[in-house]
Amino acid sequence: MITDIENLAAKDRQYLWHAMTPYNEQNPPMIIEEGKGSWIADASGNRYLDGMSALWCVNIGYGREELAKAAYDQLKKLSFGSMLQSHEPAIRLAEKLNEWLEGDYVVFFSNSGSDANEVAFKIARQYHEQNGEGNRYKIVSRYRAYHGNSMGALSATGQSQRKFKYEPLAAGFLHVPPPYGYRRPDGMSVEQFNLQCAKDLEQTIVWEGKETIAAVIMEPAITGGGVIVPHPVYMEEVERICRKHGVLLIIDEVICGFGRSGRKFGHMNFGIKPDIVTMAKGLTSAYLPLSATAVRKEIYEAFKGKDDYSHFRHVNTFGGNPASCAVALANLDIIEREGLVERSRVLGERLAESARGWLKHANVGDVRSFGFILGIELVADRRTKEPLPLAQVAKIISACKAKGLIIGKNGDTVDGFNNVLTIAPPLSSTDDDLAFIVSTLSEVLASM
Repeated sequence: MITDIENLAAKDRQYLWHAMTPYNEQNPPMIIEEGKGSWIADASGNRYLDGMSALWCVNIGYGREELAKAAYDQLKKLSFGSMLQSHEPAIRLAEKLNEWLEGDYVVFFSNSGSDANEVAFKIARQYHEQNGEGNRYKIVSRYRAYHGNSMGALSATGQSQRKFKYEPLAAGFLHVPPPYGYRRPDGMSVEQFNLQCAKDLEQTIVWEGKETIAAVIMEPAITGGGVIVPHPVYMEEVERICRKHGVLLIIDEVICGFGRSGRKFGHMNFGIKPDIVTMAKGLTSAYLPLSATAVRKEIYEAFKGKDDYSHFRHVNTFGGNPASCAVALANLDIIEREGLVERSRVLGERLAESARGWLKHANVGDVRSFGFILGIELVADRRTKEPLPLAQVAKIISACKAKGLIIGKNGDTVDGFNNVLTIAPPLSSTDDDLAFIVSTLSEVLASM
């Protein structure tokens, strides 16, 4: 058995290029063999609670045979159908997404969150062009935000370490400060600071020339960039600003969607209505690749022109794959049937309540939650808020793993500020799972 694992590890190092991983021939990867519920096991039989739902995506947990059967049944019936035509699973899923979004949207299917955002950018630019406002091409995003790896999505991303050595990227992307309440100026309340950040966004729109701005894109809460959660007044003001200046509001729900925020979609926590919603990850709970870009019906209507370039000239070979759509429908049925949106809210509140106790620790500067997402900002000095060095952050993550808990951090974002531990377990986690997360982190923090 040991020899088999060593052979696999050797072949892995020889043939695989791992994501977000420094080159290191001496560091064998963890080879994951199976998963059940919130737990995964490696090839050596070690079990870990997956406190990050892999990449924020296995919302209903591992080992759901119902989803495997949905894929199998669909593959037997129709293995492929491009969205140049249509098929029933895509139609049913688009209808279901409208129900979840509580609006009137038309849905374009792709493969990943990056793809979904690329589609949103192209739609926003073409929409304005066809409305006689061809100068509107700029997209405004926020520093610390992540919107994808492809060249346009990476251009929208506000994380300098993700971009270094890949620039210059696409033109027409601007960035504004996020509502990072923990590092707000002294003497300013969280609400005042959030309003100021919204004013900064409006100032950028005005100074750039509002007639040149196509869209604003943002997650309801910045997730991978450090779990930065806005005050409700911020999102309300952002929506008002976009409406005032004729700018489309794109909400990136790739992580926050499908129950993760304690609501069906993260933006519903703030009572806003986006023009475009992008989604992936929890759409299928990562059982198969699928993403979607949902566009308000009135925006879609602008593409009904008769000239050669009025239609949306974009195609994705595997977007809307019949098996992926069938899995997504089964996944959403499980979320509804098991009440996992409400479960996410309850688990998130319990986790956040436990996390507040960690604020007594000398190296815990702040804890932030958004549904069943938790961020723990680690500092070397609570008074100055100096970020904890990356090596010490890594020790905490390693110590948790040694005790059977996998957590994450905001990696490769902004130099010197990769100091936020991230936790986002499956929404189907049990009370015992939550207790294990809390007790393990408490033990590790106490040992620092």
